[in-house]
Amino acid sequence: MDRSVKIAREAIAGGADWIEIGTPLIKSEGMDTVRTMRKAFPDRTILADMKTVDTGAMEVEMAAKAGADVAIVLGSADDSTILDALRSAHKYGIRLMADLISAPEPVARAVELEALGVDYINVHVGIDQQMMGKDPVSILMEIAEKVNVKLAVAGGLDAESAAQAVRAGAEIVIVGGNITRSDNVTEAAQKIRKSVDAPGSIEVRDRGTLDQEIRDILREVSTSNISDALHRKGAMKGIHPLVRGKVVGTAITVQSFAGDWAKTVEAIDEAKEGDVIVIYNESKDIACWGGLATLSSLNKGIAGVVIEGAVRDIDEVEKLGLPIYTSNTVPNAGDPKGFGEMNAEITCGGQTVKPGDYIVADESGVVVVPKERAYEIARRAKEVYKTENRIFDEIRRGGTLSEILELKKWEKL
Repeated sequence: MDRSVKIAREAIAGGADWIEIGTPLIKSEGMDTVRTMRKAFPDRTILADMKTVDTGAMEVEMAAKAGADVAIVLGSADDSTILDALRSAHKYGIRLMADLISAPEPVARAVELEALGVDYINVHVGIDQQMMGKDPVSILMEIAEKVNVKLAVAGGLDAESAAQAVRAGAEIVIVGGNITRSDNVTEAAQKIRKSVDAPGSIEVRDRGTLDQEIRDILREVSTSNISDALHRKGAMKGIHPLVRGKVVGTAITVQSFAGDWAKTVEAIDEAKEGDVIVIYNESKDIACWGGLATLSSLNKGIAGVVIEGAVRDIDEVEKLGLPIYTSNTVPNAGDPKGFGEMNAEITCGGQTVKPGDYIVADESGVVVVPKERAYEIARRAKEVYKTENRIFDEIRRGGTLSEILELKKWEKL
């Protein structure tokens, strides 16, 4: 709770008008979170994100008596719940916001909620939905054409998308992780404040194709961030950097027999610029890769090579500079017999790799991101990255990791 108050104070210094107490914090600490924030910030609007779906009057009363100015009810709750919550809100002198998170028909439901008399409608795309690429601003634009009630917007907003939201009709912009997980909360809040006050001054970037966006995000984060996003999975075993350098690209897979380097070299011709060649070779004692293959790969613009097997010509490949991650080095090579296959599902470093999966490698090792979940995992890794930046900042201020994470409090009983 102390950490939340500290973050809120820094956000207010950057220009935040309202303080939202999120659902996870309320579930963790109870209604004392509202009381604490009310006491700490008596001149700010306190929003209690109750996400009420039943017993509307009771939960709104709890929020009001704890000091909230605005309580949130789920927009998908039954009309009877919303109407009773409204009566309670009016009784206790606070306002009611209906949140459209996960509403199956958000535009139609917004029209209904306005007719019921809610004070605000929050066009909200939840964190898990954001990871799948959903965007609140596009939904907001549709809703703004249908209703006159005051609109809030939430869901992965940054300075750029906050400006878009204001231009689309939002009167309230709710920003979470891009402020609270920043290593400089005040500066992050100032950027949002500027975009809200002068949305026309913010340039909207062209994010390019989905593949480009995935690659850009994966370049920002570490393999450790990605493994955390994969719930500690995805990391290859026994594969280490030989020629160091960050690698991000899609996999061209090769499986070959001991020392047979025909398919490993033929894969260079199959690969496109920015691809990563991923090789399983049966033997770690006979090289299937060396200096000539490395130079050929550089000519093709290949991003890197990952080999469960052996590499030779180490002096040459180090000078050439193409990032290579491998399980062994030896001086001896095999012969190009042509046994094996390309672009089939293989196992490398204990991980299943399919053609087109995203491969990321850095000083910590190599991780595999399944192509069908690549955007989601990239976004989740970025959230891990932002959280770690915030924790680094708090440690620099003198805290310890155990204290900041309250490890003793959250140990399993």
